[in-house]
Amino acid sequence: MSIEKIVENQRLFYRSNKTLDVDFRIKQLEKLKRVVKENEDIILKALKKDLYKSDFEGYITEIGILYEEINLAMKKLKKWAKRERVKTSIMYFPAKSYIYKEPYGVVLIIGPFNYPFQLVVSPLIGAIAGGNCAVIKPSEHTVATSKALEKIINDNFDEKYIKVVDPLGGREVVTELLESNFDKIFFTGSVRVGKIVMEKAAKRLIPITLELGGKSPCIVDKDVNIKMSAKRIVWGKYLNAGQTCVAPDYLCVHKDIKDELLREMVKEIKLQFGEDNRKSLDYPRIIRVEEVDRLSRYIDEGDIYYGGEIVREEKYISPTILINIKEGSKILEEEIFGPILPVYEFNNLQDVLDKVNEGHKPLALYYFSERKDQIEKVLKESSSGGVTINDTILHVSSGFLPFGGVGNSGMGSYHGKYSFECFSHSKAVLKRGTFTEFSFRFAPYKDKIKLVRKVFK
Repeated sequence: MSIEKIVENQRLFYRSNKTLDVDFRIKQLEKLKRVVKENEDIILKALKKDLYKSDFEGYITEIGILYEEINLAMKKLKKWAKRERVKTSIMYFPAKSYIYKEPYGVVLIIGPFNYPFQLVVSPLIGAIAGGNCAVIKPSEHTVATSKALEKIINDNFDEKYIKVVDPLGGREVVTELLESNFDKIFFTGSVRVGKIVMEKAAKRLIPITLELGGKSPCIVDKDVNIKMSAKRIVWGKYLNAGQTCVAPDYLCVHKDIKDELLREMVKEIKLQFGEDNRKSLDYPRIIRVEEVDRLSRYIDEGDIYYGGEIVREEKYISPTILINIKEGSKILEEEIFGPILPVYEFNNLQDVLDKVNEGHKPLALYYFSERKDQIEKVLKESSSGGVTINDTILHVSSGFLPFGGVGNSGMGSYHGKYSFECFSHSKAVLKRGTFTEFSFRFAPYKDKIKLVRKVFK
């Protein structure tokens, strides 16, 4: 079936008003949770095949986090979807004002390769909660997971309501999808492709949410718990072998503790992944050899403090720490998206903030410090999609916080209630009574402006 026909069928289904029923949406969320639970082993095996993720990492980052999202949506959806009464100016008497939350209609969700299950199903939860129909295009690079996703969704949901299309199709399929007349587009991926998506959407004035990336800094001041900081930085950086949009992209550490922190980080890498990281069952692989080749070029742009091992045919790059980065290196400008961590030292926090603020706004920022005044300084004087203090990644996993970028790192946000809002239009409604009317707003106006000026002062 052509994409045009799929979209047409979904639009007809949407116009039946079936998805407007909140109870219908809750039942679909219940079904989604059930089918994910029934297929956990299939999903985990697929993630293992595509990215060599351990069952533990696959579960906590791709499955368990979804259950929390679904549970929250089912519990709160009736409240979220309820019309909201707001104040009305006396100027409009007799009148009442409301905000109605209405679905967009037929939405498109385009997923990435790094969390190929979670980053498709998570926005889908918002699309269902909002009362939309959805067309899903997973990444062609994660063959096993995308095929599993296709089977799980298409075997359990009416294709006129939700459908995964051509999971292994590449650029030509995405291009065709972007030429279709969707009511909302949700894209997770690179800045480069995000610009293409935005350009295509702009031609049809389709609203979009872009979850992109960028160079997310990790700043470690001198007053920290060094061992604890090392443990948390290593976990966040090398989770999914660094293929995480909010992974610490580079490390800025105060010169007074730099040597000690790096020593502790090496200890942590060995504790978490063993003396021979290549043999670890808990250390994932790079998605494609082309990405291995790209990442390997970064390693030559500094001195290897730890790691640097590459086995191309296994798509393996060891956890790597680089120091003494060469001036003009690409690693200074490009998002790394892999297990390579360049390290810079600083003496003055303001210098770091000035450098961060000179570049594109990052998707995430991490700051380690015990000083409340310095923490507030960083929060006030920097802009990023989100922040975790004294840890990494965790702000993304909360269903009570919005997750999204700013500037070059994306636009729009989701998770929890924000997922519902992401896929809902807030429609302003003003209802007026007819038992009386003030005549001053109607012509002839004569000297009524005097009265208006008294009101609008």
